[in-house]
Amino acid sequence: MGSMVRDGRQPLAWRMQPCSLEEFVGQSHILGRGKPLREAIERDIIVSLIFYGPPGTGKTALAHIIARRTEALFISINAVTSGIGEIKEALKKAREASRAILFIDEIHRFNKLQQDALLPDVESGVVRLIGASTENPFFSIIPPLSSRSMIFQFYPLSESEIRTILIRALKDTERGIGNLDIEVHPDALDFIAKTSEGDARRALNALEMGAYIIQSRGGKEYDVGLAREVLQKKSLYYSEDEHYNTISAFIKSMRGSDPDATLYWLAKMIEAGEDPLYIARRIVIAASEDVGNADPRALPLAVSAMHAVESIGMPEGRIPLAQAALYIAMAPKSNSSYRGIENALSEVRNERVEPVPDHLKDSSYSGAARLGAGTGYKYPHNYKGHFVPQTYLRKNKTFFFPSEEGYERVMRDMLNKRRNKR
Repeated sequence: MGSMVRDGRQPLAWRMQPCSLEEFVGQSHILGRGKPLREAIERDIIVSLIFYGPPGTGKTALAHIIARRTEALFISINAVTSGIGEIKEALKKAREASRAILFIDEIHRFNKLQQDALLPDVESGVVRLIGASTENPFFSIIPPLSSRSMIFQFYPLSESEIRTILIRALKDTERGIGNLDIEVHPDALDFIAKTSEGDARRALNALEMGAYIIQSRGGKEYDVGLAREVLQKKSLYYSEDEHYNTISAFIKSMRGSDPDATLYWLAKMIEAGEDPLYIARRIVIAASEDVGNADPRALPLAVSAMHAVESIGMPEGRIPLAQAALYIAMAPKSNSSYRGIENALSEVRNERVEPVPDHLKDSSYSGAARLGAGTGYKYPHNYKGHFVPQTYLRKNKTFFFPSEEGYERVMRDMLNKRRNKR
């Protein structure tokens, strides 16, 4: 049975890790009464598990609770500091035990070769794997390993849950800081709970650091001013998973014509340090895919914003990014250009490709007339309205269907007249 040694030299966040399921705060969607994972832990019938989610949400803490409860040999390694040698040694111990659990913290840090080394023993049941990861396992863990594990997603803790953890640390005289002669103001607790963004470790670190600063100053009051000093800037969790989810929310908000949501997701990406040119390219794509010719000004504006960001950099680049994103969000919408090219590509890929009609062939080279190239071509500018009915494609196919939005309504009416003449 595993155990976890605690002493006063360890950080408060480590000392305050819950010792039991009853102490555990948060993740009720997987650890509430009657939930399968809770029952598996309580009955010591652990299968291979992967916990993933933001830092400070209880992944490692839950693994340590399992270590305390299980009768199996519990082996713990960290992927940041362990290599193939440590993996082989851990698996050797597991084979010698009647039942073993191998916990790998930060498992997403293992490369494919290291993860492959685990597979035979996990597959044969020699060892039950518990992996903790801040990255989406479908991106960071090899499919043969993730498919043999039950995956549980951890969510950021709520402000009230963070507050519960902070108050517990303040009252606990053995593991917490209850023996310190300090008074933490309620507004300071609220500020820490809000600014820590659901990360209990960050919240406890802020509480501990502030408490020691107060002691060094010979004071007692931990007020919101000190909390601001300690935290300085909000922590923003932005994993690869969050990167894709946030850009998706940004694009869909522009497409959905919601300027406020567009600005919010843009601000999150900027604050997280997202590549501004990556954001700009997504705006350019949206200008064509989601606005198109409903407002032909959207694309040049988006391209200009991209060049502006490239020229001036950040933080000033946030302004043209916001201008272009808001223009896309507020513009009339049409995906007719996108659907049109997809329709044409499908035809080219799946049907017999049509030869170019003789009258449309290049006639600029010597001898072209002898091959009939260009013969019979009608130059549209020689005709009234700069249009003349003639065949440009032998197939009687329609790929482009303008919408009724913005300028495309004008295009639709014009196209219908010309198609009728043809």
